[in-house]
Amino acid sequence: MSSRTDAIVIGSGPNGLAAAIVLAQAGLGVTVFEAEPTIGGGVRSAALTLPGFTHDVCSTVYPFGGSPIFRSLPLASYGLEWVEPPAMLAHPFDDGTAAVVVRSVEQTAIHLGEDRRAYEHTIGSVVRAWNELEESLLGPLAWPRHPLALARFGLRALQSADGFAWRRFTDSRTRALFAGLAAHSMVPLDHVATAAFGLVLGASMHVGGWLLARGGAQHFADALAAHARSLGCEIVTGSPVTSIDQLPPSKVTLCDLSPRPFLQIAGHRLPAWYRRQLEAYRYKTAAFKVDWALDRPIPWRIPACARAATVHIGGTFEEIARSERESWSGTAPEYPFVLLVQPTLFDPSRAPAGRHTVWTYCHVPNGSTVDMVGRIEQQIERFAPGFRDCVLARSVMTPEDIERHNANYAGGDIGAGASDIWQLFTRPTLSTYRTPIPGVFLCSASTPPGAGVHGMCGFHAAKCALKYLRG
Repeated sequence: MSSRTDAIVIGSGPNGLAAAIVLAQAGLGVTVFEAEPTIGGGVRSAALTLPGFTHDVCSTVYPFGGSPIFRSLPLASYGLEWVEPPAMLAHPFDDGTAAVVVRSVEQTAIHLGEDRRAYEHTIGSVVRAWNELEESLLGPLAWPRHPLALARFGLRALQSADGFAWRRFTDSRTRALFAGLAAHSMVPLDHVATAAFGLVLGASMHVGGWLLARGGAQHFADALAAHARSLGCEIVTGSPVTSIDQLPPSKVTLCDLSPRPFLQIAGHRLPAWYRRQLEAYRYKTAAFKVDWALDRPIPWRIPACARAATVHIGGTFEEIARSERESWSGTAPEYPFVLLVQPTLFDPSRAPAGRHTVWTYCHVPNGSTVDMVGRIEQQIERFAPGFRDCVLARSVMTPEDIERHNANYAGGDIGAGASDIWQLFTRPTLSTYRTPIPGVFLCSASTPPGAGVHGMCGFHAAKCALKYLRG
C-alpha cells in the first residue's frame, strides 16, 4: 500500500482504470484493488487454446476506443496501437450476398440498393450530429448542451428496432443489417429503445471505426494501467475485496462492481431501501462464448466476409429477432445470432504464422447450461462450409464460466444488467453514482451510460467523487 491513499478503486476494468486516472489527475493518491491476477476486467487476453495463440477473454472490438476519456490519454505512448480492418462489419446472407459496412457512409450506402438514401439519412444523420450527441450518449441523464440534436435523435432512438427497421428500410438485407446492430443490446428487438443501439453502433462504425488492439485486448488495459501508474496510482492484483470494512482508510471509494457483487461486500452497510433497490436490479440475457484456433482462415463462401473483422451471422431480420426473443424469454435458440470476430486476418501477431484465431459468442438465457458449441458451429458452416475442418482447438466459456471469471457478469450477463428501457438510463444510480454510504460510489457498466468499453462510467463517477470531496 502507498503511504498516502486518498481514493480506493475496486476493480481494474476500463471503468475502474478510467476512474483511477481522473482521480489521480486531480492530485489524489489512488490505490486500485483487482481480484484477478491480471488487470483489465472485460479487457483481457490469454492463451485460451494452444501456445502461441492469443485470444481476447471478453471484449475484442472497440467501437468506443476513441471515447472522450480514452482519446484524452497518451495511450499510444504505452504501446497501444489500433488496427482498423478494411471493413468494419460484414453480414452474409443465404443468397450468396453480404451487406458490408466501411468507414464511409456513402461507400456503404451505395451497395444497399434502394435503401441507399434511407441509410445515408438514418445512420448518416447520427454521424453528422455525433459531436453534438456524444456528450449525452456517453453520459448520465442531464440537460443536454444540444437539446435539439438530442431531441431529433430521441424521436428515432426510443422506437423499437423492429418498428424502426420496417418503417425506414425497404430491402430485407438492410433490415437484417440493422437487426444485427440492435441485437448488441441483448434485448428483444420489439422492445422500446432498441433502435438506439442500432443507430449508435451503426454510427460508431463511421465515426471512429470498430477497432482492434494490436496484439490483443490486454494491450489496451495495460496502456491504461501504465498511464495510471505514471500518475502515481498503485495497482494491487490478486487482491479480492470481500468486505469494504477491510479496506484501508480513504476519502472516497469507487467500486467498479455491478449491484450483485457490490451487495456482497457492502450490503451490511446499506439502508434497507437501497438494498432492495439493488436486489431488484435485473440481470438478463447471457453470453455463451467460444474461441477457436484455426490452421487457416475461415473459408467464407462470400469473399467480402474476409474484409471485415466483425461478422454478424444470423441471416434475416426475422431470424435474429427470434433468436433474441428466445434467449430473453428463457429458451436457448436453435439458430442463434452469432457475433464473430476474426482478428488475425488483420493482426497476425496474435497467432503463429499462417494460423488464425476466431472469437464468437451468442446470446442465451441467464445462467443457461445448454451447450451451444454445435449450434454456433452450424451457423458458421452455413456461410463457411468446411469451417470445422480448420479447427485445431477450441475454448468454451459458459455463462457460469463468464461469471466465475468476472463477478460483474452475473449469470453470464456481459452487459452487467438488462439494457431495456427500465434500466437503460438508471442502471441503478440515475445520475449521481453515489451510494448511501458516505464517500462510496459505483462506477461499473451498471451505471450510466451503461455497457461498452468506453470508460465513461468511471470518468463520470470520478467527477462525481471529486465534487463530493469539494463539498
